[in-house]
Amino acid sequence: MRCDHAPGSDEGQQGSVGHVPQDTRGDLTKKAPLAKLVWFKSGGAADWLFEPADMEDLTSFLSALEPGTPVMALGLGSNLIIRDGGVPGVVVRLGKPFSSTEVKRDCVIECGGGAPGILVASAARDAGIAGLEFLRGIPGTVGGFVRMNGGAYGREVADILVDCDVVMPDGNCVTLPVGDLDYSYRHSRLPEGAIVVAARFKGDPGDPEEIGAEMDRIADERENSQPLRTKTGGSTFKNPEGGKAWQLVDKAGCRGLELGGAQVSEKHTNFLINHGDATSSDIEGLGEEVRRRVAEATGVNLEWEIKRVGRP
Repeated sequence: MRCDHAPGSDEGQQGSVGHVPQDTRGDLTKKAPLAKLVWFKSGGAADWLFEPADMEDLTSFLSALEPGTPVMALGLGSNLIIRDGGVPGVVVRLGKPFSSTEVKRDCVIECGGGAPGILVASAARDAGIAGLEFLRGIPGTVGGFVRMNGGAYGREVADILVDCDVVMPDGNCVTLPVGDLDYSYRHSRLPEGAIVVAARFKGDPGDPEEIGAEMDRIADERENSQPLRTKTGGSTFKNPEGGKAWQLVDKAGCRGLELGGAQVSEKHTNFLINHGDATSSDIEGLGEEVRRRVAEATGVNLEWEIKRVGRP
């Protein structure tokens, strides 16, 4: 459902995070531990964690927050370091009510912001829609990879997105066409705190068996080349223009480098691993040390692809 705007709150409902609308139906948790919700399994707590019951619940809740309250969306937590001091304000986690997929006309599929990439790719396969297979290789949800122009295997979200529904931190909802996102490599112009609640992707007619075979190839390649069965966060650094981050990390001698409980993966050097007792400070510190060594060895300043949020 496309949205132009959502109604603001009544004046009497304005207040701090702790003063929520009487009819809030989702789960609201104070000082909620986030480590269990992210792939690295490290980091502090959210001041508040809100899991809305539906779209109306989300917009009503946000419109009642005190203006300026920090808001952050959390998907699968695959491309994220939650710092050890926790996250200020409100973390919004879109669950099952935002995970639907629906096939539309002209090879368009509409997806909730909480739908995982593998679910979207599978729905497209079953409907005979080609061109979305690469989403099988993105370990995140629609909201996350629309925001960061996620990509893999030669394609990115900018190639398939039609438009998306976005709830702003004040509760207002707008539908933005792909051109308004000003996409570049792993970047969009969406403001901080904006939450992608739905998106529409367009593919091309295809054969479900061929689409499924390509998805299987992507899954096998990821399994064979990436440390998927560890506590990791996905690709750590953006690929510099004309190069590969993992090759630069390798050239700088960082394969297997450790700091505290964190390590540069031996299997794929653009992945960091939590061996079980790493703090987020260990992980981020190791990433910064890799950046320093790569710059010293190659002259290239690697940029973080993993998002780092919260208090140190």
